[in-house]
Amino acid sequence: MRAARNSLFLFLVSLLVFGVVSRVSDAKPYPRPHPHPRPQPQPQGLTMNFYSESCKNAEDIVRKITRSRVRDNQALAAKLLRTHYHDCFVRGCDASILLDTVDNTTQSEKEARPNLTLEGFDVIDEIKSEIEKVCPETVSCSDILALAARDAVSFPRRQPLWEVPTGRRDGFVSLASEVPGNIPSPFSNFSTLLQIFRKKGMDINDLAVLSGAHTIGVAHCGTFSRRLFNFTGNGDADPSLDATYAESLKVQCPNPANPATTVEMDPQSSLSFDSHYYKIVLQHKGLFQSDAALLTDGNSANIVSQLQNPRVFFREFAESVKKMGAVEVLTGNAGEIRKQCRVVNPK
Repeated sequence: MRAARNSLFLFLVSLLVFGVVSRVSDAKPYPRPHPHPRPQPQPQGLTMNFYSESCKNAEDIVRKITRSRVRDNQALAAKLLRTHYHDCFVRGCDASILLDTVDNTTQSEKEARPNLTLEGFDVIDEIKSEIEKVCPETVSCSDILALAARDAVSFPRRQPLWEVPTGRRDGFVSLASEVPGNIPSPFSNFSTLLQIFRKKGMDINDLAVLSGAHTIGVAHCGTFSRRLFNFTGNGDADPSLDATYAESLKVQCPNPANPATTVEMDPQSSLSFDSHYYKIVLQHKGLFQSDAALLTDGNSANIVSQLQNPRVFFREFAESVKKMGAVEVLTGNAGEIRKQCRVVNPK
């Protein structure tokens, strides 16, 4: 009898335990906290609504023109965001990317190979022209670019996806020679990418999060064709790339690569700013070597996994892009407020 009672007791305990386990496993997991505590970025001399008194309609003008242009061309969102990135990684966010080469002497950043496919400069010109009519020599080109990038990406949701503190001023120098080694390359491995980010005061979290910008936009075949046809120099494909996906890319980008052909960076989702990018990276379908590199580091791979959650991605992206937008900015009496974004003011 005692043995029977003990068996019954153990059976009932087992039912209780397995019942609890079942309920926990069926529950939706709450987003885990970020693996590394993230201090709030402190912009260097930037403030919200910097132009509230000096040019109260400045941000409205940026928003209105940007939305109008993106309404006509949804691909513009990725282009403006990319231009903002490329600006901030060289000399900080000082609109040096907007300067044209003068007198065919020293080439500006625009002429560097990674920047030859940048677009959206005409949008910034249009915004600047309209603002100059109501607030001459008041609003910087660097602030316009930062605001336009945010407003372009935010357009489908009709609300800003991140804050843009303003008060940046424009730089005087733009050198193509300073681009290599500063702009993250699609061919880079993880250690190189992290080194570039750390030089700008950003960390592994920012690297993984800002890579999520690849959820919108397209890429030219030349930026990834080596992964398909000659990864190690022996006519082979990158083994870290999903084989089926690699074959589909070969159809779109036969060898040799046509420089005019482009491919979605986030298949079937290249116009939607969302967390889908991280799902494809984990499926080994990231288009670039730099995308695949995120899985070669344990901490980075863990962050990528978490960023599949849309709430986590939007929260983290808002923090990281704000942090990037404050890199090495010119404020106060440094730099200038350009009258035209493509040229420095005449002395």
